[in-house]
Amino acid sequence: MILFPAIDLKDGQCVRLYQGDMDKATVFNDSPANQAAEFEASGFEWLHLVDLNGAFAGKPVNGDAVEAILEATNLPAQLGGGIRDLATIEMWLNKGIKRVILGTIAVNDPDLVREACKLFPGQVAVGIDARDGMVAVEGWAEVSSLTAIDLAAKSEDAGVAAIIYTDIERDGAMKGVNVASTAALARATSIPVIASGGVASVEDLKALKAQDVTFEGVISGRAIYDGRLDAQEALEVLR
Repeated sequence: MILFPAIDLKDGQCVRLYQGDMDKATVFNDSPANQAAEFEASGFEWLHLVDLNGAFAGKPVNGDAVEAILEATNLPAQLGGGIRDLATIEMWLNKGIKRVILGTIAVNDPDLVREACKLFPGQVAVGIDARDGMVAVEGWAEVSSLTAIDLAAKSEDAGVAAIIYTDIERDGAMKGVNVASTAALARATSIPVIASGGVASVEDLKALKAQDVTFEGVISGRAIYDGRLDAQEALEVLR
């Protein structure tokens, strides 16, 4: 399993939100590029980037910060937030992003996801962000009528490289990963699943590894920044 440290970008800074609320942001580093370099030095092998402003605006907003991160590190990075057309997907892949994450557009325009997967095989992931099992869109501001498993099923034969599943109620809350719902989703799809939201300690990583399904990875943000999740111990557990 890959441990993806999260760099969430708001107004050019590295922040963490509480349950996706933009008004409940904690700034952890005013230089996302420096944060990325620190993660590389700590032994992480991937980065998970989110343009929070972009998720609400429907277009890239923190592009300068993303480009600075790409210049500061050699780590592959996946990026979500405000990516809603083929031109934006192609732009980010050309700039060096290894994998784009499509969220809102995966609900509103599944045909675009299929086309993107054909044009950029292995480089398109779908972000499924759920509140009480229902998929949330527009920066988590709206809840759709789709369940997480419904959206996974719609992505099943599209060529999606991975699903990033986030339980919004757990995100940034340090309540622990929703292991049951994440494992249920992984059982319901053949697409590799990455767990996200709520990692509070190394015990969450052990709980995911103990399931009868294999996850591609797990994303952690606040637990790493707060020091509750030791990078070396966590990486060793997942190896």
